[in-house]
Amino acid sequence: MEKSFQTPDYYNTVMPYLILKDVSKFIAFVSAVFGAKEKMRYRDDNGRVVHAEVTIGENVIMAGESTDQWATQTAGLYINVDDADKIYQKALDEGATTVMEVSDKEYGRSGGIKDPCGNTWWITGRQ
Repeated sequence: MEKSFQTPDYYNTVMPYLILKDVSKFIAFVSAVFGAKEKMRYRDDNGRVVHAEVTIGENVIMAGESTDQWATQTAGLYINVDDADKIYQKALDEGATTVMEVSDKEYGRSGGIKDPCGNTWWITGRQ
């Protein structure tokens, strides 16, 4: 009898899948800055992270480590937060660099950072 795949309850219809040089560093960053929760981390026999999943709020981000076969693929991510200034500063404290300083926009208080793994985050909160 063939087993059918059961989609985990916490999966979204569309989820980013990042290919990064250091998935563990990424997980540490998003956990410290955005309160991400790690769902799983699978390693190969050499200790390389072949697949990991974190949730931020109700959203899932998947990641695996780059290889000669799988080139690094970072992303631009937009995130809504309660306090853009606080999260922006927390990101800088965790090793991010500024892409755009936080300022008031018509859609909220917003700024941008590049995380230590090369992903760009557009952080927006209420004004």
